Amino acid sequence: MKNAPACLKTDSLASYMPAGSSVLVQGCSGESASLARAVQGLGPSAGAMSVTGIFVPGLNRAGWLPNAESKMTTFFMTPELRRLGDVVTFLPLCYQDILGFLRRLPIQAALFMVAPPDLQGVCSFGTTVDFLAELWPQIPVRIAQINPSMPRTNGHHGIPFREFTAYFEEDSPLPGMADEGIDDVAAAIGAAIAAYVPNGATLQTGLGRIPGAMLRALKQHQNLRIHSGLIGDAVLDLAEAGALAGDTPVTAGVAIGSPRLYKAVADPLFSFRPVSHTHDLSVIAQLRNLVTVNSALSVDLFGQAYAELTPRGLMSGPGGASDFARGAKAGGGLRIVALPASAGEVSRIVPPGGGAGPVSLGRMDIDIVVTEYGAADLRGLCHDARAAALVNIAAPDHREMLAAAWHLYAKQF
Repeated sequence: MKNAPACLKTDSLASYMPAGSSVLVQGCSGESASLARAVQGLGPSAGAMSVTGIFVPGLNRAGWLPNAESKMTTFFMTPELRRLGDVVTFLPLCYQDILGFLRRLPIQAALFMVAPPDLQGVCSFGTTVDFLAELWPQIPVRIAQINPSMPRTNGHHGIPFREFTAYFEEDSPLPGMADEGIDDVAAAIGAAIAAYVPNGATLQTGLGRIPGAMLRALKQHQNLRIHSGLIGDAVLDLAEAGALAGDTPVTAGVAIGSPRLYKAVADPLFSFRPVSHTHDLSVIAQLRNLVTVNSALSVDLFGQAYAELTPRGLMSGPGGASDFARGAKAGGGLRIVALPASAGEVSRIVPPGGGAGPVSLGRMDIDIVVTEYGAADLRGLCHDARAAALVNIAAPDHREMLAAAWHLYAKQF
């Protein structure tokens, strides 16, 4: 018979963690600050520990590493991890490739947060059902914080309490992000996107001012559905407005937002599923009238989007945007990239090949580009017409420069 899980004191974590372990920690809104402190307190006894997880900039601030021998692998570069230097390996992968990487990784221990067990003794992964929810059966050591503030969510069966190696109970607020609100630029972009969203559409988007503005611009729509890797507070505005279809739950892998959101997601209106479902190309291709809306830092006159290099350095890979772009293409969906036309004095519509960093979404991954100056529908256009459409949605002060840059480029051929 399997031994009952040990009731853990966080200062006794070393008793359960093999020295030099490969450890998967739950990030996003399921990160346990108490477990992070306990790991950092292990010191030399942890050996050359290897830690990996999904760490969101601005949300997950823990360093996790217990000593100078230990190393971190991350798929998003937070400022806190950047300060750790060469002990951090940054892998700029899309979500399907992150899943493949983690499936191949010989992980010895998992550290995570769950809701209290139900009457059947099963704990929900709550707001963070992305990777660990699928991977835990292959991980021998499972250490959990049972948090009464973690909501029990629908969609995934969770993890039986008896399968824990050790646990402790602590009520603590979930990591969250305040709603950014809407400014005039975001409102104009949101309204322009809404014109392309029919009643009955399925939406995929992320967090931030523009996704929030777009969702709020859709409150008069009907029978909308959500299928996304990530949801935030703006989804609640659609639900409260009666714009969502009653026959299909909001499907996501992770919720990040305010206590209002975390309270709401326990409702059967929401279904939380692992990445193997939310980002699966065959699942995405079957979604009815899918409209994907993703952000970029810049778009060049070929129609290529750049979303990974910021003034602070390379921060991510393409994330889930490229998975959804491929799935939408296969299923006949519509793929929108939205961004402000400028950042201060700098145009965010840029000359051909002029974006910073790697291309995140290629020109065949984008149908429409939207700024506060309108929408450039690139479908079926030649190179010259694509460039002209993008110049027309740039900030007026930059259009002459962009038109000249395109003319200079095109006349070479």
